[in-house]
Amino acid sequence: MAGWTRAAQWIALTALSFAFVITLMLVRLPAALLIGPMAAAVILALSGARPGAPRGVFVLAQGVIGCMIARGVPVAVVGEIAKDWPLALFSVVSVVIASNILGYALAKRGGLPGTTAVWGSSAGAASAMTLMSESFGADIRLVAFMQYARVVVVVLAASVVSRLWATPGAELAIDWWPPVDWPAFGLTLVVAWAGALAGKALKIPAGALLTPLALTIALQWSGLLTPELPEWLLAAAYAIVGWSIGLRFDRAIFLHAARALPRIMSGIVALIALCGGIAAALHYFAGVDPLTAYLATSPGGADSVAIIAASSSAIDLPFVMALQTLRLIVVILTGPALARFVARRVERARLPGVA
Repeated sequence: MAGWTRAAQWIALTALSFAFVITLMLVRLPAALLIGPMAAAVILALSGARPGAPRGVFVLAQGVIGCMIARGVPVAVVGEIAKDWPLALFSVVSVVIASNILGYALAKRGGLPGTTAVWGSSAGAASAMTLMSESFGADIRLVAFMQYARVVVVVLAASVVSRLWATPGAELAIDWWPPVDWPAFGLTLVVAWAGALAGKALKIPAGALLTPLALTIALQWSGLLTPELPEWLLAAAYAIVGWSIGLRFDRAIFLHAARALPRIMSGIVALIALCGGIAAALHYFAGVDPLTAYLATSPGGADSVAIIAASSSAIDLPFVMALQTLRLIVVILTGPALARFVARRVERARLPGVA
């Protein structure tokens, strides 16, 4: 495939991505829009294909994802968190600590670089953690591999648990071509593009993601913007990000990821078990419904959990989303400092005679 023209490589990449996305959506995997294109890109990269893409398109895609994350942080969530702040603080801090302990263990004994292990083990905000990690010295390919392996396992586990415990409700259907508020859509694109370019120009770490995210939250909370992000735009942004990450793989990094898979999977299972223990504590000591507690502390992405939670009428969806949103914010704010701290501890532990 390396000898194919660039146009032929892009056609093959698009067709394979579409096939993967359809297959993953048929098995109801919420992260299909990113995992499918990323998997297709990995396959083409391992075959020698390098179609290439304009850097500006990847920057804009990060800006769109930043706006998407911000849309999930409405001002109403502040009241929901304030109402149950002790429970929210306990559950969020517990999950963040548990994920960083596991990241430290993977870095120390799992054969993964310190910052990569911590970013890859971070609980929640998979797309944000993947995109931010590269700016802080981590290998974005391994971080993506770890994050989306966790997404798949967590979503499968949460889906099984919800089907066993929940009272079925209405399934959520994706409206690919909804009516579009064009002025809001245009303003959203301006914020995504201008914010991403400003973040890059100011050399803010992960600025192409975080600057549009911060701008959108500020405009949304002040009532100046209701982010307009139709599903087709998000699908395109996820595909671009997935391709950008997947095409960076080569045989060496793929084999390294494959060798580390047993340790990565054991870490994911351990994190799910720890979060289950935190959910049990919320149930027994605070009287939270068990399924609500499980989904609120689940280390999957907030979007995946929302889809699962909305399929049952027995779940306190505002509570679930408040805790998932708070953890998203905490993870984004504390991720860089925690990654550096754990990486330094790992390096000290590896150097003889250093405390």
